Amino acid sequence: MKKVILFFVIFFLNLIHFQSFSQGCSDAGFCTLGALRPNQPYSKKVNLKLRSIEISNYFGITQKGSGLINNGLVEPYHIFIYNISADLNVSISNKITAQIKLPYQFVSGGLANTNGLGDISLSASYNILAKEKFQINGSLGMKIPTGNANNTKSETLRNGTTKDLPLPMYYQTSLGTWDILGGISLMSKNWLFATGFQQVLTNTPNTFLWKPYDQTPDSSLVYHYMKSKNLRRGTDVMLRVERNFRFSNWNVYAGVLAIVRITKDTFLDGDGKIKQIDGSNGPAITALFGAGYRFDTHSGIKAMFGYNLMDRKATQNFKENPIKEPRNPDGLSRLMVFTLGYEYRF
Repeated sequence: MKKVILFFVIFFLNLIHFQSFSQGCSDAGFCTLGALRPNQPYSKKVNLKLRSIEISNYFGITQKGSGLINNGLVEPYHIFIYNISADLNVSISNKITAQIKLPYQFVSGGLANTNGLGDISLSASYNILAKEKFQINGSLGMKIPTGNANNTKSETLRNGTTKDLPLPMYYQTSLGTWDILGGISLMSKNWLFATGFQQVLTNTPNTFLWKPYDQTPDSSLVYHYMKSKNLRRGTDVMLRVERNFRFSNWNVYAGVLAIVRITKDTFLDGDGKIKQIDGSNGPAITALFGAGYRFDTHSGIKAMFGYNLMDRKATQNFKENPIKEPRNPDGLSRLMVFTLGYEYRF
């Protein structure tokens, strides 16, 4: 009974957090995929018929607005991001585990507030090798665009009429694409090394461009966001290195997560031409710190903090002065993130 009560306490704390911040984000997918996710439990023996459900919430901050527009200094502002998700893992056999992750997402920023269902992730993980001192696991999955990647905002034009205009990707609750995800990890009691890939299969159905905002009060603000009509994200490769310190009921860890986009993003500009986005490829590096505490063999809590060390600095051509800040067209750039979750195994 105590475990059930604790489960609902964490759940309602998430709801309180939502009422306080009302924020959200889009998760690219493979950073929490099966064998690639951080702070995995380690056992010398592969667990049989293990099932778990994890309720987690993610809070992130993105800074926008540091730059010059029309020779005037624009003060920095932030986009606040909140995500509550349910992550279910079911062992099909002693070597195969299926995973389904369903997020609900919220975004609050200077341009708009949005919320909605995120993208569902499905995957299967396979224990390739299990030794007393280490394990090798692999995962393969896909991300399904179940959310809305083209939320709009009602804008009043200078002639007094109103029009619904598409928002940038930073305010979308979905990436809007079908993706294939995969990877492999080597894990011991103290170390985790993981690498994976994410290959997008379709274009994002977002239609955000600058020109439709020319006659609106937000005409200068939109230049902080990159055009993303029919955005085609490049292929991503991930590398995670993590050092874990495990004790009887709790653990702490530190690590580095690097995501390298090996091909440039493209979008459909207002002139009908497909254009590459300079600087949209290259590495994005985050330092991660976390901890976990297990109440017993069935339940536990975990927390993680991440801080951006390096981001891609994508650029597009401006009519006036370019904004000199990291501006990813997919809206996934983060200054810092924090996650808190409760896991129950049964």
